[in-house]
Amino acid sequence: MTTNQKPNYTLPIIVMFFLFAMISFVTGFQNPFGVILKEQLGLSALQSQLGNAANFIAYAFMGLPAGMILQKKGYKFSAIAAVLVGLVGVVFMFISSMLDGNDLIFTVYLIGAFIAGFSMCMLNTVVNPMLNTLGGGGKKGNQLLQFGGATNSLAATICPVLVGYLMGGSLQGLSLVNARPALWVAMGIFALAFVVLILSKLPEPILEELRNAPKKQEKPSLLGALKFRHYVGGVIAIFLYVGIEVGIPNMANLYMTNELHMDTAIAGSLVGAYWFLMLCGRLLGGSLGSVLSPKMMLIIVSSVALVLLLGAIFLDPATTITVPFIGAEAPINIFLLILCGLCTSVMWGGIFNLAVEGLGKFTAVASGFFMVMVCGGGILPLIQGAVADATGYLSSYWVLFIATAYLLYYALIGSRVSKRDASAEVIAKEIKEGVMED
Repeated sequence: MTTNQKPNYTLPIIVMFFLFAMISFVTGFQNPFGVILKEQLGLSALQSQLGNAANFIAYAFMGLPAGMILQKKGYKFSAIAAVLVGLVGVVFMFISSMLDGNDLIFTVYLIGAFIAGFSMCMLNTVVNPMLNTLGGGGKKGNQLLQFGGATNSLAATICPVLVGYLMGGSLQGLSLVNARPALWVAMGIFALAFVVLILSKLPEPILEELRNAPKKQEKPSLLGALKFRHYVGGVIAIFLYVGIEVGIPNMANLYMTNELHMDTAIAGSLVGAYWFLMLCGRLLGGSLGSVLSPKMMLIIVSSVALVLLLGAIFLDPATTITVPFIGAEAPINIFLLILCGLCTSVMWGGIFNLAVEGLGKFTAVASGFFMVMVCGGGILPLIQGAVADATGYLSSYWVLFIATAYLLYYALIGSRVSKRDASAEVIAKEIKEGVMED
């Protein structure tokens, strides 16, 4: 008599959580480093966002290749390659702190941010489908994505607080030299991740499926994934969402340090509070994942975020409030923007879960293209920075308000899986036979 023992995925889940944290820690550099470079090199608000843009625009170049690597080589190979690429990117950023000449410093830094973006894209391509798969999709998969996102937010909370502390209390005389300890920490994290991955055994469901598939069976294509209308809507939603998540704290940091002339350490702590609330929101979202559907979560948080953004835009900055846990006074606008962290916390997991629902064997390639659209985290803040230069920091949040309105639309209508899209096999057959129905 034989029994089917359920696999224990505890270690793979822990590894994925660790990688999720790495993504956020290294990506988080671009916000405080943008403030430093703005002071060191005399950049505009738009130019200060170029490091962030380089980091996220790398997703546009690496998203599809990352999906192909995952499809052919599996999760472990892809994760190890991503860690090594990330180490190279951080080394470039460190080298930029050792150079003289504004143009050279900025160019080398941007190259490092761009290379680091390749790594973050590859890690995202691995972590999201892996956690969703380990959870079995649906509500359980969404739960794991939310808990993984909590580790992501924890690292994002630490990053601006750490760099803000290294910056001291004033912008005067700041340079990337001040941030070197944070870069050493990042290089150490990548080295540790490399060792952990080498010693870990990860399940490889994609490689297993390919090995068991008939030899003549066509490989899943991006065209097949794009035939799912709810997936296409999710691709647009993730592009806008990442821009919202990044744009809220980035512009708030510039507003506090440049227009309000707040202490840089306090400003960093307030930005850290935004990411801390994302951590709280993701823990809460993970706990409620078995009760609330991803669709309902997205509807609730998008609606609340719209209200908070309107308040941040219209309320008088002269009205201040003491921010809990930090004890610092900040304009009511900043407090409302910090509260947005509770809303953005569960958006990623909800959108991803809704977008890949029913994709079946197209999930890996779809995840790769999903990562392409993460470049919105670089493009929307650039647009917001241009609007800030022209009209002011607070009015630039209209860009994010419009983007958030689309997320509410996607949750209500765009995420519906049509009956025609319900079967991946039907889609695969249509592509093979050349049938392209409207």
